[in-house]
Amino acid sequence: MKHSHPVAPVAPVAPVAADRPVVLVDEQAHAWSPRTARSRFRQGLTGPTAGVAAGHTQANLIAVPADWAYDMLLFCTRNPQPCPVLDVTDAGSWTTALADGADLRTDLPRYRVWRDGELVEEPTDVRAHWRDDLVSFLIGCSFTFEWALSAAGVPIRHVEQGRNVPMFVTTRQCRPAGRLRGPMVVSMRPVPPAHLDAAIRETGLLPAVHGSPVHCGDPSALGIGDLGRPDFGDPVQAQPGDIPVFWACGVTPQAAVMASRPPFALTHAPGQMFLTDARDEQYRVV
Repeated sequence: MKHSHPVAPVAPVAPVAADRPVVLVDEQAHAWSPRTARSRFRQGLTGPTAGVAAGHTQANLIAVPADWAYDMLLFCTRNPQPCPVLDVTDAGSWTTALADGADLRTDLPRYRVWRDGELVEEPTDVRAHWRDDLVSFLIGCSFTFEWALSAAGVPIRHVEQGRNVPMFVTTRQCRPAGRLRGPMVVSMRPVPPAHLDAAIRETGLLPAVHGSPVHCGDPSALGIGDLGRPDFGDPVQAQPGDIPVFWACGVTPQAAVMASRPPFALTHAPGQMFLTDARDEQYRVV
């Protein structure tokens, strides 16, 4: 959606090199409980969480000062496909009803610390950065609908290849809200033509975790020039005939942080999500 407000350009941010053990998504990680996964992350395990604690809902995190919280809530409300809200905490709270006993300051694999719209650090623990005025938003993640894709026989290339899902900043602008504005970010999964209808149908039944694709086919329609150079995540090797399919992505609030430059924010590192106790099927529309 186009609007009249100027939007600062959003440059891709290169991830820091991992300095801790990295998640290897094998049968053991698939079978972890969410509590086990959170405990491993608290101990320093890092890496993309696609396929970890299979069957349990994953969430994006963004925490902003309380005086920015209304703008963020309004931004999410006006842009529900990239920013579907699963929970909002009280100011200063690091707990959530989505995960008993969890600590939002320690229980994600890796975080991002933002000051004035600039990425300044990617720690594995943000207790040293926590503030009593922070309001945290947990936002639906497309990793959650991958169980439905797998059950429908849709191959998930980035999981097959042991990579993070590729994510791209688009030229499609979100609807602004107060001081927040910026472009939509999308995740991309190559889908064989025979499975395209199933991919659209199954994800459309999960609107709380981004729902149906926002675009299928030519990436240039979203302003994406090279699928081999994602802005976040890893490039993924498509198979012959695969169609690139794009879903709205919960990294969109990070693009809004870069464009709108609030004085402070904490987020997850792209692809390194918060594991909740909720079951994926709880968010399926029947």
